[in-house]
Amino acid sequence: MRSAVPAYAIAAAALLAGVCLAFAAGRYPVSPAELLQIVWSHLTGGPSGLPHTTETVVLQIRGPRVAAAVLVGAALAMAGAAFQGLFRNPLVSPDILGASAGAALGAVLAIFFSLGMAGIQAAAFAGGLLAVGLVYLVASDRRSADPVLTLLLGGLAVGSLLGAGIGLLKALADPYDQLPAMTFWLLGSLAASSGDDLLPLLVPVALGGATLFALRWRMNVMSLPDEEARALGAPTGRLRIAIVAAATLVTAASVAAAGIVGWIGLIVPHLARFLVGPSFPRLLPAAAGLGGAFVLLIDTLARTLAPVEIPLGILTAIVGTPCFIWLLRRSQRSPP
Repeated sequence: MRSAVPAYAIAAAALLAGVCLAFAAGRYPVSPAELLQIVWSHLTGGPSGLPHTTETVVLQIRGPRVAAAVLVGAALAMAGAAFQGLFRNPLVSPDILGASAGAALGAVLAIFFSLGMAGIQAAAFAGGLLAVGLVYLVASDRRSADPVLTLLLGGLAVGSLLGAGIGLLKALADPYDQLPAMTFWLLGSLAASSGDDLLPLLVPVALGGATLFALRWRMNVMSLPDEEARALGAPTGRLRIAIVAAATLVTAASVAAAGIVGWIGLIVPHLARFLVGPSFPRLLPAAAGLGGAFVLLIDTLARTLAPVEIPLGILTAIVGTPCFIWLLRRSQRSPP
């Protein structure tokens, strides 16, 4: 069995490098020494000795955005790993049960009715949870069928319906005001992140992430066929509901905070699995660290590559596609 320590060191180093790069890149660069000085001054209660502008950049502008990027990346990576194991499918992503589509419909509906940012985030969060609840309601009508397959098919059906609702609202929206706002939100961005947004993101991510970590040993059993899992004494029905609920909670919170950010929940679990193996007690923390570092890198590129900010969803597709192809080819060359 391979040791997970080197992988954790890689994830921690990547996360630390991502934080330093995020603060250093931009029109007002902040060095790691200045960042440590500000953090130390707030821990000790003394003055930092740095210009007020530097503290404002760190504490009010880039700090909340960096924290949001780490939380979103970790949440999507953990949700992707959980869903891939639960559905025993390496191509599953956190939006498989319609959480992302439901959150997108909620956000688009809030924009259509000209709600503020808080209303958009609340509607997106509620939409994601309601979408997965609807999937479970649809799947519950076929108790005799394979529950995993039924959930997947229910997710596809509900996701298609929600996508149609998004398209309808975009067709009815004001093309000069509402439609651009909808399009930009659907492509994903952390540009509007502030200190007030961190708590609504942190609480559900912490609750869902803690639940997944508490169930990490049983998630190994749930990756087996249902008959084998039940033979080992696992209450598959209750465990499946708990894992789906926790993964949906973190996914909905992430989409509500950052919009639709694809590929994170698909690529990062593969990379973590390549480093530490498929066992969830080691996979989840590695995926969380790598996911946070990945989104930090993408967000830094999004705000520095061009005069205008590039949506996260575009960059994750550009960066994620070759990464996924590389991982796929690497796994094909690996001995069985």
